[in-house]
Amino acid sequence: MIAEGLINQMIPALKLTDKAEKAIIWMEELKTNQLPVIEGRTFRGLISEDLILESNDLDRKIGDFRLVSENCYVGEEQHLFDIIRVAQEHEAEIVAILNINGEFMGVSRHEDTIRAFSGTLAVQGLGGILILKMRAIDYSLSEVSRLIESDDAKILGSFLSQDEKTPNDVFLTLKINKEDLTTVIATLERFDYHIVAKFHDNNNITTERERLDNLLNFLNI
Repeated sequence: MIAEGLINQMIPALKLTDKAEKAIIWMEELKTNQLPVIEGRTFRGLISEDLILESNDLDRKIGDFRLVSENCYVGEEQHLFDIIRVAQEHEAEIVAILNINGEFMGVSRHEDTIRAFSGTLAVQGLGGILILKMRAIDYSLSEVSRLIESDDAKILGSFLSQDEKTPNDVFLTLKINKEDLTTVIATLERFDYHIVAKFHDNNNITTERERLDNLLNFLNI
């Protein structure tokens, strides 16, 4: 999914000349704690409900606040995963989307990205999920794929993320088209791959919804 297709048309942008009271009213109506702020077509950052309430001045103009997350944006052609990454980096619930000229187009909410992620084949397709940890220098999706396919299985989707505790390591999340990954796990472990999490049907009652929830909790998205 591309960022342009994930713009939430219901989320308006505030102007620097708008009053804080307007922001609070919009936040209450939209059930959000953050809103984007623009100057003309330029994205200036985010303003939060907490920031406004701490000032205790609803007549104050948005431009008088110190806005946050001025770099919380992606380009219109960037991928869904880029939106998730930027949101995590800024601990934000919305991410601004800019066109090729750097002009503000709109925002994508956390709920929008998770919904889009949940609708991909990597999630909706039947199968199990494995998360491998390895050194970044050792990462090779083609080699992992070769081992998995040797067990008559295929990778439906993959997701690579950095380990915040050890920056030289990465997590490789794989959706595989088998519900029971016992033999795949055995093969990967035989070749010294470290599996840190697994969500599959090994004779336990586990629904696709539970697997997705467990995965998102593990990735903290």
